[in-house]
Formats: sequence, structure tokens, C-alpha cells
Amino acid sequence: MNIKDTKNKLKAIDLFSGCGGLTLGLKRAGFDVIAAVEIDRKARSTYTLNHPEVWLAGEDIRTTSASDMMDTLGLKPGELDMLAGCPPCQGFSRMRKRNKGNSARDERNALIEDFGRLVLELRPKLVMMENVPGLAEYFRFSRFKKLLEGVGYLVRVEVLDVADYGVPQRRKRLIVSASLLGQPQLAKAFPLRSTVRQVIGNMPPVGASGDALHDIGERRSEHVKKLISLIPPDGGSRAQLPEEMRLDCHKRFSGFNDVYGRMAWDTVAPTITGGCYSPSKGRFLHPTENRTISLREAAMLQGFPRDYRFDVQHGKEAIALMIGNALPPAFIAAHATAMAATVGTVIRD
Repeated sequence: MNIKDTKNKLKAIDLFSGCGGLTLGLKRAGFDVIAAVEIDRKARSTYTLNHPEVWLAGEDIRTTSASDMMDTLGLKPGELDMLAGCPPCQGFSRMRKRNKGNSARDERNALIEDFGRLVLELRPKLVMMENVPGLAEYFRFSRFKKLLEGVGYLVRVEVLDVADYGVPQRRKRLIVSASLLGQPQLAKAFPLRSTVRQVIGNMPPVGASGDALHDIGERRSEHVKKLISLIPPDGGSRAQLPEEMRLDCHKRFSGFNDVYGRMAWDTVAPTITGGCYSPSKGRFLHPTENRTISLREAAMLQGFPRDYRFDVQHGKEAIALMIGNALPPAFIAAHATAMAATVGTVIRD
């Protein structure tokens, strides 16, 4: 992309960029993403595969200098239009909060303070932050919000379901919209939801599609293969298995009812997590085929286009984690578009 293409666009920086879901959403909203920060090596590599024109400004946000970024990008405080990001959310997840000791000691919990530091130094017109709903109960989030308000930002905090914004999965997320330009804006919910069938219903069989991400195979014991084959199609669950086919661990513990469940065609998918490649991690079985969804299907249900690039040499678990941790691009695009309207007309591709 040349200078002529981008000079009239609103400029954004993506913090904690992961494999690029937030950047893709910002681009769809018309922003020129000029820099990103990401610490994970494989995520950085994947990001660059898809967004080669974006400068990776740093690895560790704790050592990322706002002044260095501004010098390199030719920016002054107050000139950046949008600073956006999602501090790692594992420390605030429901699973982590069940083990409060581990949650409290998770060093990633403090990274929101570096987000705040960069807001103070860059003074962007708009700030967007997305995270799990549990973040709202955390004292550092309250401190972050007060920090923004203390330097003139109006701050809006909502917990929304991404399924209401074009993403074919249910996923409750906290989203922060902060503005120096008046009342902060977020998008209105869409009238219709996308379904699993609409997104992956026409995918070719796994194994010979020519898409390396879609074709990654599975290794299952014969017992698990048989178990999967007996789960009814289109939303069936392990509760419908014959007693003799139920795993011992499921007999002893009845929680996590989505485990070994199938997705249903004509509704949204469950939340796509880093465990989306495993039937033991959630309702990740294909609606009709006797397998979990492929990693390509997982990425599409997260909102990535079918041609989004992942390096299969990174391994199934690493790619699944990237996909599960990504921000759904359609969700970001909807809210970034609403926020951009307070700055002025955005020039789109």
C-alpha cells in the first residue's frame, strides 16, 4: 500500500495484536494500521504473513517506547486516531477465577497498566479495548478507566455478544470505547445472526482440499472414534450416548456439558477457544461429520476469511491458540466504524 492510498485514512496502532484479528477488523472499518505490538513469535510470524505492510513496533509491551514509535511513525502526541488492543485475558477468565490464587499471581494481569501508559504518552483521539467480561471486576481495570477519565476521555464500557455483530459464534466480551471527541460510540446490534451452516456448510472434505490448514488430520483412539460416531448429528451431545459408551470421567463428573458435543447447523457456534481442535475441550464436533471442526473452519467461525494465512509448521496447538485468542474481525469492524464516525469521514479501500 502506497502513501497515496493511506494519507487520508485514520491511523491506528494495534497492541497485543496476536495473529491479526483486531488489525483486520480495523482495516475493514477503514483504518490504516501503522504499527502493532506482539510478544509471541509464532503469532508475530502469522501477523506478518497477512499484514506485511504493518510495522511490528515491539515484542514486549512493557519495554515498548511510545516516543520511539512516534519518532519512527512521524507522529506527535494527539495525532494518532485510534489505539486499540486486548491485554491477555487468561488471568480474568472464568476458569482462572475458579482458582483465585493462580489468577491473582498471573503477571499478565498487570499489562493493562502498560496499555494505560501508552494512552497517556500517545494521547490518541480514540481508545478501544476488548476483553473478557471478568476484567470489569478487576481493580486495575477501574484504575485504567479512571486514568483515561482523568486526562479528558469520556469512557463507555459494555458487555456484548459478538453473535449480534456478524460473528457466527456466541461469545460475551467486554468492550471499552473512549474518546476525546465527545460521547464514545459503539455499534448497534445487527438484525440477523450468521449461522454455522452459512459459514462452513460448503467446506470440502478434510484431507484433500488443497488447503493445508483444513487438511490437518486427527489422531483418535478407536474407542473415541466410535463414541464420536454415536453422537447424534446437528447439535447432539454426549448425554445422548448409550451408558456403556460414556467415558468414566464423564460418569464421575457431569459438568462441562458441551464436551463431546456437536455444533448445530442453523445457529451460532459456541465460543471458539484454543481447545477447538479437541472434542474433550468443548462442543467442537462437526455438525454431521465424525470429526472436530478443522482449524480452517475454526478460523472462519472466528470471523477470518477463508484465505487468511497460517503456517501449519507452527503446529496444531499453537495455531488453535492463536485462533481462539483472536479478536473476531467483524465485531471489531462494527465498533471501529461507529467510533470512527466521531472523527470524520473515513476513506475506505
